[in-house]
Amino acid sequence: MRRVATAKLPTEFGDFAIAAYEDLENGKEHVALVLGELGDGHGVLARVHSSCLTGDVFHSARCDCGPQLHTAMARIAAEGRGLILYLNQEGRGIGLANKIRAYALQDEGYDTVEANERLGFLADQREYGLGVRILSDLGVRSIRLLTNNPKKRAGVETHGMSVSELIPIEIPASEFTRRYLRTKKEKLGHLLSSV
Repeated sequence: MRRVATAKLPTEFGDFAIAAYEDLENGKEHVALVLGELGDGHGVLARVHSSCLTGDVFHSARCDCGPQLHTAMARIAAEGRGLILYLNQEGRGIGLANKIRAYALQDEGYDTVEANERLGFLADQREYGLGVRILSDLGVRSIRLLTNNPKKRAGVETHGMSVSELIPIEIPASEFTRRYLRTKKEKLGHLLSSV
């Protein structure tokens, strides 16, 4: 992994700095959005977010990804210090085309886990080692993790990053996301109270 570029990135949530990283093993690119000074690197409010083109960019109503990302950015801005890791791991690591194939299976009645498995993948294929290396490059020593996913916490900690607190970001269920969120809670162990 290497940092390949940095720049200023003003957003509707505040003025972030953006750093682009390249994975030297597979060429994938990832970014970190940093707001404020990270200081001694302890207790940094952080969201480790996997790319979701449909939710983050096209505002798909099938998932809660975009609203989680924007809520995290707003919380970091309110605190005045923190970061977003935006990892290139579309569709829980199966890629964009396969995610759309999984959508087609969901249209036939499969839930999100069943669809991934039917395509021959694990329910969640994401990996967090590179993200931890990016955090370390930024001088981060421990994070307060914005997530509903205890497995994400375990994935980050497995690679040596201390997580001092898990802070949920629960987006209210809609008619489109209710089944999706229930599947995340029941099959993937997400901490969700409203479904």
